[in-house]
Parts: sequence; C-alpha cells; structure tokens
Amino acid sequence: MELKQTQSGTNYIRFTLAVDRGKKRDDGTRETDFISCIVWSKTAEVMAKYVKKGDRVAITGRIQTGSYTKDGATVYTTDVVLEDFYFMENKTQDRHEQGAGEVVNDDFAYVDDTIDDELEGLPF
Repeated sequence: MELKQTQSGTNYIRFTLAVDRGKKRDDGTRETDFISCIVWSKTAEVMAKYVKKGDRVAITGRIQTGSYTKDGATVYTTDVVLEDFYFMENKTQDRHEQGAGEVVNDDFAYVDDTIDDELEGLPF
C-alpha cells in the first residue's frame, strides 16, 4: 500500500478491496467483488505500515459517490471511505493451518492494491 499526500499535505491511500461473495460459479471459481476504498490521515499511515496485499481485513466506513469529467464524458465513482479497519488472520497462515491446498474458510475481504488508471490523477 502506497501512502500518498494531497496537495495540502493530508495522507491517504486508495486501494481495491477484494470481497468473496461466498458462492462459486459453475466452473468452480469463486465470485468476487472489487470495492474501491480510500482511507485518510492516521488510519492511512497505520495501513501503509502494517497492511499488505493479500491480508485479511474487516473494515468500517461509509459509501461516498462522486463524479468527474474525463475527455468530455462524466465518470461516476463509488468508494468506501474507511473509518476504521481490523486485522483478521491472513490468507497464507490460514491455508497452512488447514493443510496443503485446502481452504476451509475463505469468505473474508482481502486487500488488493490495484488502482484504476483513470482514478490515479484525481486531486484528492
């Protein structure tokens, strides 16, 4: 997770949270939602220091919608603005404890630090 700063000096992190839907498709792959998140100030500093891609986290926050214009078209956004987060056991540790290749409970949210290129240049 990369800690960034606004022009006014406020720390933030923008990341994608991968959330397992708890269902499998017909081909056996899991259904997953990818949720855009942003976290500010001290909470962002803590996440940057202690959370890495693949870690299990539980989050609390609020939904925030917005829009901006890109190449003459309006782009609508929906983000979760984190208020707090909690560490869960990590995916790698859980898999080792359950045995090779067997995952008993994989129905948590995972940090996925990919960012949509179109959102990267926004001023917040």
